[in-house]
Amino acid sequence: MVMGSRRQLDLLPPDVTAERVPWPSPLVPALPGLLAAYRDREVAVLASGDPMFHGIGSTLARLRDLGVVGPGAAGASDVDFEVIPHPSSVSLAAARLGWPLAEVDVVSLVNAPVSSLRLNPGRRLLILSAGARTPAEVAALLDERGFGGSDISVLSDLGGVGERVGGDPSALNIVAVTCRGPATSIVPGLTDDSYISDGQLTKREVRAVTLATLGPAPGELLWDVGAGSGSIAIEWMRAHPACRAVAVEADPARAATIETNAARLGVPGLTIVTGTAPAALTSLPAPDVVFIGGGVTTDGLVEACLAALPAGGRLVANAVTLESEAVLTGWHGKLGGELTRVAVQRSKPVGGFTGWHTMMPVTIYAVVKP
Repeated sequence: MVMGSRRQLDLLPPDVTAERVPWPSPLVPALPGLLAAYRDREVAVLASGDPMFHGIGSTLARLRDLGVVGPGAAGASDVDFEVIPHPSSVSLAAARLGWPLAEVDVVSLVNAPVSSLRLNPGRRLLILSAGARTPAEVAALLDERGFGGSDISVLSDLGGVGERVGGDPSALNIVAVTCRGPATSIVPGLTDDSYISDGQLTKREVRAVTLATLGPAPGELLWDVGAGSGSIAIEWMRAHPACRAVAVEADPARAATIETNAARLGVPGLTIVTGTAPAALTSLPAPDVVFIGGGVTTDGLVEACLAALPAGGRLVANAVTLESEAVLTGWHGKLGGELTRVAVQRSKPVGGFTGWHTMMPVTIYAVVKP
């Protein structure tokens, strides 16, 4: 039997007499049951291009690693699956454009919003589209973010008889972009005006030190508790595409602002929880790292955050008041760790001259859970 999309199944020649089973929708939740139902059959799965590059092969491989597909699956046969690749649409696009693929950023918008694009001048992007409307959405985003002068090409139906560059895009298209616009730093410490804020914002200099103390690593999950404008969680996620974060904020208006900031700064995948900690933390996935930006004096908050961390997990908390600083000093006495005080001065006009304006000092407590 043969599984695939209806479009792919219709491309099979008439002399293929095997039973044809179209993919259900939504696909991924139905796959385990579908494959189990046909576990005694010899199954061929149709794919376009390289199935291991954002394709069905990658999905099957993930299910195999979870023991859902393959020899480890309940009721499965004793055979794994074989992958027969063809040049991917990305390889074909790079070949048509004459772009060295190693110098290109490949981004999939098939299951991600257009706002997740990260733009920097001079970079080349090959964007896997979700459909015929994606190119226009990409163009609108480029214009909105000051990259309206970028070069765009749309490549449709690559490898097929209707392959073309330009014209009306088909549902199967790739958007190629050479970015031309303002530089956006990837180093922690974006300017304060990068964020929409009601004033509840970890300032740039302190934010950079705090993020260096947190030490983002690919794949790690951060809890940003008392997230304010979301700057710590957002810049944690900007550190690497695999970095994940949950922003916990009690104020609904601020939670809405966090969502706006995350979309504007290219990390719309940030999970936002509106609620008061520690109660709001009970159903969250276990973190690798916790940052407490507000509410340190709340009864049980530090205890709940420490309890959620695995051994070796990191906790960082900031304090600006004597009361919150006293709480952190107490925890330093119990667990050890490091206490750091950051004092920042910024220049500002003083009459016809310039003087120093001293910002409130911030105490940073960092500890690794034993």
